[in-house]
Amino acid sequence: MQKLTNKRVAILAADGFEEVELLEPRKALEEAGATTVVVSPASRRIQGMNHDEKGETVRVDVQLDKADAADYDALMLPGGLINPDTLRTNKAALKFVKEFFAAGKPVAAICHAPWVLIDADVVRGRILTSWPAIKTDVRNAGGSWVDREVVVDQGLVTSRKPDDIPAFNARMIEEFCEGAHAGQPAAAARA
Repeated sequence: MQKLTNKRVAILAADGFEEVELLEPRKALEEAGATTVVVSPASRRIQGMNHDEKGETVRVDVQLDKADAADYDALMLPGGLINPDTLRTNKAALKFVKEFFAAGKPVAAICHAPWVLIDADVVRGRILTSWPAIKTDVRNAGGSWVDREVVVDQGLVTSRKPDDIPAFNARMIEEFCEGAHAGQPAAAARA
């Protein structure tokens, strides 16, 4: 059953994304029926990484300066070290992310991707997880960091690392399908 038929999901990424954290969630979304669109500040292709080694490149579908959050039903942010560090200093990327939250659309972020959420100023008062090295950044931004494989809070799905991808994908698809949990506190979203 294709739960996400007629759903368009933006995948915001830049050079240095962790390959498995973009490719595996993208595959799961497409298998669930979603149309995925890679949005990037780059114009043609972005370079993936397998930890500290170069991985595959991915074609950019829409340049960030031409992207409109209103055209998408949900947003997915892959991790890696370089990718979110690049995006969190890009004003257009932060504006794009904020628009999803302002519209109450579901968002999924894995590993270091919550760095982008921190700089977009959307983690205050939320419960989330991330790569453990940035838990202090999450807390300093007003979020509550927990060490779990996947956390859902008000339509925001977060996970810690590549090992968490199966749980991340399952909850991401659920949230993107329903799209109804945005704006609900974590306790209500888990019920």
